[in-house]
Amino acid sequence: MKGLSVFQIVLVAVFGALAIAAVLIFAFAVGGNTSTSVGAVKIWGTVSDTAFNSVIRQATETNAQLSLVTYIHKDPDTFISDLTNALASGTGPDLVLLPQDAAYAQANKLIPIPYTTISKSQFQNTFVEAANPFLATSGVLGVPLLVDPLVLYWNKDMLATGGIAQPPQYWDQLYDMAAQITKRDQSSGSIIKSLIDFGEYSNVQNAKDVISMLILQAGGMITGRESDTGAIVSSLAPKTGDATQATPAAVRFYTEFADPSKPDYSWSRSLGNSRQEFAAGDLALYVGYASELPLIKAMNPNLNFSPAPIPQIRNGPRSTNFGRVYAFVIPKTSSNPTGASIVESVLTAADLSTLLSTGLGIPSARRDVLAAKAVGDFALFNKQAIIARSWVDPDPTKTAQIFRDMIENTTSGASLLSEAVQRADQEMQQLLSQ
Repeated sequence: MKGLSVFQIVLVAVFGALAIAAVLIFAFAVGGNTSTSVGAVKIWGTVSDTAFNSVIRQATETNAQLSLVTYIHKDPDTFISDLTNALASGTGPDLVLLPQDAAYAQANKLIPIPYTTISKSQFQNTFVEAANPFLATSGVLGVPLLVDPLVLYWNKDMLATGGIAQPPQYWDQLYDMAAQITKRDQSSGSIIKSLIDFGEYSNVQNAKDVISMLILQAGGMITGRESDTGAIVSSLAPKTGDATQATPAAVRFYTEFADPSKPDYSWSRSLGNSRQEFAAGDLALYVGYASELPLIKAMNPNLNFSPAPIPQIRNGPRSTNFGRVYAFVIPKTSSNPTGASIVESVLTAADLSTLLSTGLGIPSARRDVLAAKAVGDFALFNKQAIIARSWVDPDPTKTAQIFRDMIENTTSGASLLSEAVQRADQEMQQLLSQ
């Protein structure tokens, strides 16, 4: 751009941005257009590459636009750091299948879809409520593809041994069930068989999301948006006049099962990872994701278990679950944003969304797909996806530490429950203010 004035440079940049926006508008509008190849589009994600690429190959037979689409599986533990480094070096993907808890932190690296293209109401009428973290002040950050809801896995043999024929429908049923199922060593008092993996943090596979789900079920929020400024703020601690006391109630219930002095004592820090304990047949109830079903089966093919709906609060405000949502987002550094936007719209249309959902064993994020008749475990998973919620997470790693401190300060007695919640709320607000 040598020789151009500052005004000319800015003008070129503005027209470039408008061109990309126009392409995005067109791509989202045409949806299933199947004319010609849109060029090479490299996708990164953490879901199975075997299933994803199989669907892409199948779809290419009838849709030539996808002929140069490649999907690369990334390690979930290093996904965000790998993505950040790749985008900084200009070697990143054209399209990313991003989880909702990373949307807030990555927002300034993404090309949003303006609300003039798809309004908030259109987005919310098309996709599940758990996808709302992709709604930002700048526009829609991503187009949802999948929602992975929590479910309750139950060991049929363990419950049968205690004379229990069905998994719990309500959380208050756990109190009596713990006395029937949990077994302790007579001499040491240590737990041998456990009812449920509630109470601690470090050895509970999905602790942060389970606690989030309990708070949401109690009618609370973890983060919210100020009505006047639109800023995201912490909502963990009860505000003046708040009658729900949702977070304290959720934390009190969750930590109840880690108190050795209580008759429903069922979990301790000395036990192994909760998913491994369940697969080994030593844990009766395990709250895990729908996507974990094949993994648990592989860990112990002889385990007599099934998924069930997440229990609810008896007479609670509404049926609520928690779910992870994966949406396609386009990085600003994409070498082919035009092609990426078209591929994004094609893959999230109802037909391919259904195929990808079936192939990956995870429900679609589209309400119309979830409304279709399903059989087997998918009938259960889809219903759990419909009631799933989530929250805007400023930094998944740092908020996990905030949740861990809140639980462990309570169970250790280092803080009163109310103090632990207040401290967590303050730390969450500090994180959002950075």
